[in-house]
Amino acid sequence: MKRNTLFNALFISVVGFSFAGIAQAQNAKVGSVQIENAYTRSTVPGQMAAGGFMKIENTGATDQLISASSPVAGEVQLHEMAMEGNVMKMRQVKEVVVPAGGAVELKPGGMHLMFMNIKAPLAAGETVPVKLKFAKAGEVEVKFPVNAMGTQGGAMKH
Repeated sequence: MKRNTLFNALFISVVGFSFAGIAQAQNAKVGSVQIENAYTRSTVPGQMAAGGFMKIENTGATDQLISASSPVAGEVQLHEMAMEGNVMKMRQVKEVVVPAGGAVELKPGGMHLMFMNIKAPLAAGETVPVKLKFAKAGEVEVKFPVNAMGTQGGAMKH
């Protein structure tokens, strides 16, 4: 009997954590473009930049994310991480191509948004409004949940 109780408690915990993760994820849709699992990370006082991450799925023709903006930052840039020789470098890009019938993932260590000149620290549990502009699909506002800095990357250095 104890074994079943322990199993049930573990099962409920796992399922509960799974749903908690889903509840925090932010999704939005504009035209043929679907934004999934958008988030950013908390910052510390004095930190002037933070990354923004999401998955962008496209059921239509090739599109491009051409800009982003948010009232929490002086500027939001589109960035990519790429190896140059033996050094990983971050650089601004003009657009993020979203392939026809495909997806692109903005994630730590790859393509991402960069919130520059943050006006106040981003606190875990808050949401950050971000307007994304696509060349074909148009504009959509997405609320990015602010997650606590974790062991997976922490704060981005810029």
